Amino acid sequence: SLTDAPVILTILQNWVPRVSHYFDKEHYTYVGHQIVIQESIEYFGAVVWPGALALSQYLESNQEQFNLKDKKVLEIGAGTGLVSIVACILGAYVTATDLPEVLENLSYNISRNTENMNTHKPEVRKLVWGESLNEDFPVSTYHYDFVLATDVVYHHTALEPLLATMVYFCKPGTVLLWANKFRFSTDYEFLEKLGNIFNTTILAEFPESNVKLLKATIREN
Repeated sequence: SLTDAPVILTILQNWVPRVSHYFDKEHYTYVGHQIVIQESIEYFGAVVWPGALALSQYLESNQEQFNLKDKKVLEIGAGTGLVSIVACILGAYVTATDLPEVLENLSYNISRNTENMNTHKPEVRKLVWGESLNEDFPVSTYHYDFVLATDVVYHHTALEPLLATMVYFCKPGTVLLWANKFRFSTDYEFLEKLGNIFNTTILAEFPESNVKLLKATIREN
């Protein structure tokens, strides 16, 4: 139901900005760990967007409600890997996915930030929304407790494949947590389409950043 009032939150300024022309390294602290994220200005996916900060903060603050320990977690459109790193710190078996051109930076950030941790080793994999899902992630083998997505909806042409990908991975029992900055009518249209297929609840809103955080579960017929 969209009737439960969402929590109103502010994205906490818990990072130290560093400036350089090409690679920006952003320093964050979540769940007691210093996380250093290398960004690249060449790709959309290689910058930390506000939805990633919102979901990271929410997962850190709501560990009882969403206990990721030993859970199988898939992040789609993982970008710089911040959310996957936080999920890993929280004890999840994480698979971080994105487009081929983003994987090098994604792998670098994830391995660098998790190598000395006593956690499950995260996996980084290519995933093009809507393509080769059955071949690369056969249903018989892959079942996820959580699917995480942040700022995956913006002006791009892959919204239909994105929705199909969410539906593909969200089996009964899977929880989709999606945080997004809402800027355009297309963002709200996507939310409406999601609501036609999933049971959706807005868990939190970050008004200063125009970010909404939603929980969605597939409707069981």
